[in-house]
Amino acid sequence: MEDLPSSATEPGGSAVIRVLSYNVRSLRDDTAALARVIRACAPDLVLVQEAPRFFRWRKAAARLAESTGLYYVTGGAPAAGPMVLASLRAEVVRTQDILLPHTPGLHQRGFATAVLRVGGARFGVLSAHLSLNADEGAEQARLLLRHLDALGEPYAIAGGDLNDRPGGRAFNRVAGSLQDAWATEPWGAEFTSPAVAPRQRIDALFATPGVEVLGAGVPVDLPGVTRTDLASATDHLPVLAAFRVPAQPPAGSPPATPATPQY
Repeated sequence: MEDLPSSATEPGGSAVIRVLSYNVRSLRDDTAALARVIRACAPDLVLVQEAPRFFRWRKAAARLAESTGLYYVTGGAPAAGPMVLASLRAEVVRTQDILLPHTPGLHQRGFATAVLRVGGARFGVLSAHLSLNADEGAEQARLLLRHLDALGEPYAIAGGDLNDRPGGRAFNRVAGSLQDAWATEPWGAEFTSPAVAPRQRIDALFATPGVEVLGAGVPVDLPGVTRTDLASATDHLPVLAAFRVPAQPPAGSPPATPATPQY
C-alpha cells in the first residue's frame, strides 16, 4: 500500500490535512486500542460518530481527546452523538451543533459542524450519523448538504456513518453533490462494517469540489495499526483520507457568511 500523504502546509498556504471518520460506539469497547488506532493515523481532524452523550459525557470526550493527542472542538451530547476532534494545527473559527427534526420512535440525530483554519486554508467540516430508517436517512442526507452549504465556506469536508451503502438513497444523495473520497482516490481497504469480517461500506468521507482528494480508505496496513486493534476498538472500521485544501477561495466566490437553513 502506498503511503498516504502526511500533513503539511505548502508554499502559498494550501494545507494537506489528514481526516479520520470513526464510529466509536460510545467508547464501550477497548479504548486503549481505539487510541492506538487514532494516534497511528496521525489525523489533523477526527469526525466522530456515537461519541459519549449521556452521563459525564464531557469527561469521556476529554479522555478520548487526551489519549489521542487531540482536543475537543464541538459535538457530543449537543449534537446527539457526532463530534469533532482536532490537532493543534487547526484553528477554530466557529462551531455549531445541530439537532435534526426528530421522528417519534427513532433516535434523535444531529450534526457537529465547525469552520476551521489550517495554514492559509479555511474550510468547513461536518460530522454526521444518519438514520437506519431509509426515508429519514435520505432526508437527513439532504439536510447534511444544506447545512454544509450553510457554513458559507467554498471548501468543506463531511464524514460519518451513513447507515447506507453506495447505491442507496442517502449515500447517493450525498455523493451526487460531493466528492466521495474513496471513489475518487481509493487507498487502503474499502469496507467499514462490521469491524470483524467487514462486508459493506457505510462510513465515508466527502469533500466539496475544489478540495483535492489525495487518498482515502480504511487504514488496514498503516504502520502502527493492527488488525487486532481495529477489531477490538469498536464495531466499525475507520476511514482515513488526505485532502489538499487551497489557501484561497476561487475567484468570484461569495463572502464566507453563514446561512440559516430552512427545514
